[in-house]
Amino acid sequence: MNIKNTFLAFDIGASSGRAVLMSFNGEKFEMREIHRFTNRILEMHGRFFWDIFHIYSELKETLKSCGKEKFHLTSIGIDTWGVDFGYVGKDGVLLGLPRAYRDPYTDGAPESFFKKGMAKEEVYKRTGIQIMNFNSLYQLYQANEQHYTPFMIADKALFIPDLLSYMLTGKMVCEYTDASTSQLVNPFTKQMDKELLKATGAKEDLFPPIIMPGTKIGTLTAALAKETGVGEIPVIAIAGHDTASAVAAIPTTDREFAYLSSGTWSLMGIESEEPIINEKSFQLNFTNEGGIDGTIRFLKNITGMWLLERCKDEWKQAGNDYSYEELIELMLKEEAYRSFVNPNADCFANPVNMQEAIANYCAKTHQPTPNNVGQYVRCIFESLAFSYRSVLYILKDMAKFPIKRLHIIGGGAKNNFLNQLIANVIQLDVVAGPSEATAIGNGLMQARSAGLLNDRWDMRKAVLSSFSPKNFKPQGNAQEYDRAYEKFIQSTNL
Repeated sequence: MNIKNTFLAFDIGASSGRAVLMSFNGEKFEMREIHRFTNRILEMHGRFFWDIFHIYSELKETLKSCGKEKFHLTSIGIDTWGVDFGYVGKDGVLLGLPRAYRDPYTDGAPESFFKKGMAKEEVYKRTGIQIMNFNSLYQLYQANEQHYTPFMIADKALFIPDLLSYMLTGKMVCEYTDASTSQLVNPFTKQMDKELLKATGAKEDLFPPIIMPGTKIGTLTAALAKETGVGEIPVIAIAGHDTASAVAAIPTTDREFAYLSSGTWSLMGIESEEPIINEKSFQLNFTNEGGIDGTIRFLKNITGMWLLERCKDEWKQAGNDYSYEELIELMLKEEAYRSFVNPNADCFANPVNMQEAIANYCAKTHQPTPNNVGQYVRCIFESLAFSYRSVLYILKDMAKFPIKRLHIIGGGAKNNFLNQLIANVIQLDVVAGPSEATAIGNGLMQARSAGLLNDRWDMRKAVLSSFSPKNFKPQGNAQEYDRAYEKFIQSTNL
């Protein structure tokens, strides 16, 4: 590793976290994963929490390993999921574990808030964020309604990346990209909306002032620096929301693209210079989240490989542990465009049996039900590809620039078959990779903070020179895909 410019990126998801070392010689990056750990939700008395102290201990163990290996770290950055936060008292002590977004205490909260606090249309007009029951807005509202003790006595609230940075440095900040997922931030002013905070029952200064990605938070505390042996290393507020970090690492030299962050769940959107908030975006539940350089990630949530992953688990329990290669081989033996589902339908959120849910959906929409593994796989893959096409049409209509290609980032970038199918269905070039975009974006922002890169275009040029995305050009008969798309729309009522 280049000892002069080595960045430690902590990339933490809802089920696991990892530590990645990234070195930069001024032109190219090299990356190496040095630690991986589990993350988990703890259930206690019907409430669900993040074990933030477990995560902190894993960060500390990583730093100890770096100290033993005598890595000369330039800086540290942390990205996580959005929405969730922890409360801190006036004496700086964490007031219990942060509640998790899967906690059912926010079930029905938006509807209650719209009646008592502020109208749904007004909330969207102020924030441009899609309505989801677990948004921070409704978490605060419910905490107030239930007189939740940490909320009642808190001096500050910190989003998860900011909370972990506070545990490392003792400094409190509120990073823009993660805060933007809360449905509390005005996307025009990029500040907390005081009226919304008041409507939840929270005080105006519950969150620290918002800072932009690339800002230095502080350094490791003297005690941590000594215990880990790495010294008082700077901790940088990178794009703290994982998708914002991933989008920062898209390998492109222009803005004429859409992106698909592809994995268990999919996020499909564009990078906009300003928020897109209108009646159509409200009705279609599109969201405006923060990106680097003050940009907006205008996007739509789409269920991704969740359907196939659940089916795969069910087949494994039945004694058939298929590889993805075997599943594709079985799929190719089956008839194309036989049946479709809407992957975002409520019945697929968390069914007892995914195969039954798919079969029931097909029966209710008067389509042939899948009868074997290959038919289930084909139904899922084709439904996903055509769902992406339907969202892409909306993005093309909303964007102020032509969309000439689709960039696929995240774990789904490795799925060559699906990537080719998507290119065929949308009739646009698909550029797949890097699959490790989130960790790369984390390191890129640290390099930029160190003065080694100037802006997001410099960052993306570095990705292009360091990693090799795979290109997929449309194949097949375009008219055939048009006809299949019409069948998909009719079958799913999209």
